[in-house]
Amino acid sequence: MSSNLRIIKSDFSYDLLIIGGGISACVFASKYLQNNNSKKIALIEVGRGLGGRSSTRISKRFKGWKLNHGAPNFNISNSEDNLLLKNYINQLLENKFIKIDDSELIYLCDEAKLETFKKSNFCCGEGYLSSFSMGELSQKIIEFNDLRDKIDLFFETLIVDLKFNNSGWTLTSKNGDKLKSKYIICSSNLLLHKRSLKILNINQIPLRKAIPKNKDKKIDLLLNFLEKQSFIPRLTFLIYTNEKYTYKDFYSKKYRYFYLNKSLENKYKFERVIFQLQDNNKLGIVVHTKNLDFINSYINAKDEELFKQTIFANFNALFSKNNSVNQLTCNEGISIMKWRASQPYGSAVPLSLQLSKKYRIGFCGDWFEGEGFGRIEGSILSALRLEEKFKTHSNNF
Repeated sequence: MSSNLRIIKSDFSYDLLIIGGGISACVFASKYLQNNNSKKIALIEVGRGLGGRSSTRISKRFKGWKLNHGAPNFNISNSEDNLLLKNYINQLLENKFIKIDDSELIYLCDEAKLETFKKSNFCCGEGYLSSFSMGELSQKIIEFNDLRDKIDLFFETLIVDLKFNNSGWTLTSKNGDKLKSKYIICSSNLLLHKRSLKILNINQIPLRKAIPKNKDKKIDLLLNFLEKQSFIPRLTFLIYTNEKYTYKDFYSKKYRYFYLNKSLENKYKFERVIFQLQDNNKLGIVVHTKNLDFINSYINAKDEELFKQTIFANFNALFSKNNSVNQLTCNEGISIMKWRASQPYGSAVPLSLQLSKKYRIGFCGDWFEGEGFGRIEGSILSALRLEEKFKTHSNNF
């Protein structure tokens, strides 16, 4: 698989460009290449690797650790009623890319509500784990059927401008580099959403600039839905424990999940705590928070080390009487990941708006409607549906 960490300043021309390197983009790319392996395509990702919010942190500072700091697992709630999704999940299972997740799930404070919690959006149906890391799962998907040499990957590349004319699309990166293509796929919705104005320091949403109002009814509707869609910001704390740190009890599985009810979340500021056993048998801890006051206190913190000590203190207080979790010494390594848009919520985009034939542009991701809205299930299913639509209509573009 060809990989470029930075685009040389010249024009690149492709049959298809995919913006975003999350699991939705990788599913679409893999399925598209199976039917179009003579096409020249590329995937553009602002991060250092594939995975998006389902990525894995391989620390340069803390050697030998791989921590899934976004989605450590995923659940599928609707495969039995959806043959397209069911067949794809079965394919991933048969190729041993994923496996059933039988890890222990603990709902802290009120065990009586555990069964209700298991039926919630992020737990219902069947749970799955990557057989590798979550970042490697995206890579395995895109390499499926020996397609690794059929796609160019451009990492650390932020697209800031889109232009369309009769010959196709021109994408411009922050560095001023340009890529041209007949068709584009947006798996990220950054270039379609009002949050792009602040993040990219621009005065017009890139897709709106490329396609003025009243030129395409589908594009107008899609942008209207996205105008009403918001995103949940999160902080993720990655704790690299000392060599001898273990559970109090015997537990040998790779993951162990602790979820907090609302009262505990308000008190300790954590949403969930996930223990991840490493290949070297060290025990990593990933802590998620979506508490806005806590996030703002981090942003405004003058002393990051003092903030980290607050994380340790809250962890130890939360688990002070727990029968399975040991206390931290507060000298462990820790890094902090800030997610500006970890999960969409609000107005989901109808699947009928996934494809504009007139402008030769398609869209996929967890921001589309359905049972998988805001989750990996939605990312995968929207990519599969888009590829089916693309396959049906591409000859008519």
